[in-house]
Amino acid sequence: MANKFYVPGQQRADKVHDLFAAVAPRYDLINDLQSFGLHRVWKRRLVHMARVRPGDAALDLCCGTGDIAFALGARGANVVGLDFSAAMLEGAQKRSESNARVTFLRGDALQLPFPDNQFDIVTIGYGLRNLANFETALSEMLRVLKPGGRLLILDFGKPDNRLWRQCYFTYLRWIVPVFGRLFCGDSATHAYILESLKHYPAQNGIAALMAEMNCEEVKILNLLGGLMSINHGVKGTEA
Repeated sequence: MANKFYVPGQQRADKVHDLFAAVAPRYDLINDLQSFGLHRVWKRRLVHMARVRPGDAALDLCCGTGDIAFALGARGANVVGLDFSAAMLEGAQKRSESNARVTFLRGDALQLPFPDNQFDIVTIGYGLRNLANFETALSEMLRVLKPGGRLLILDFGKPDNRLWRQCYFTYLRWIVPVFGRLFCGDSATHAYILESLKHYPAQNGIAALMAEMNCEEVKILNLLGGLMSINHGVKGTEA
């Protein structure tokens, strides 16, 4: 059965917006429950890989309630967190009142409101999979990165091991939707994860796209055997 929150094409953004409006009030709680708290470990790993230097300009796309943005700021970066969901940004804004290094902005990751070569670091956690066009999003991220800047992408992965992948997809198909039903009143909010992952090129496909776009130092860090992954790349002088 098709998921009501996954619609390819021009309506994709509207449906994803509806999804995050529905999950925003319990977003952090459900993330903790469905990942057994590990999403926080994986986000810290991404921030470590970003090699933040004090004063770096960082952009965290699809920032949600701000976990990665705040972690980058704690390392000394000056951070802009961008998301198109007003409901998610409301949660981030409540957490940012005493953090001068982090500001939040509502905007479209496919049409970034920034000039070329502005940021030392661009990150996106659990967001690229939700965008209507992965190639456009990657192109925009690289456009606003300075040459030599670091690009890092954390998202659900597709394990190479067939048995492990089958176990993982079974968990996403039968267990994760229960969190949506219990906390959002609609299992489709979290059944969406598996549906979106089916259409996502995951770590290997994203790495190939980054290499095609002249990223350097392209590498994949697989987490839990590839259930999650971090893609890393550095903008080359001709990217």
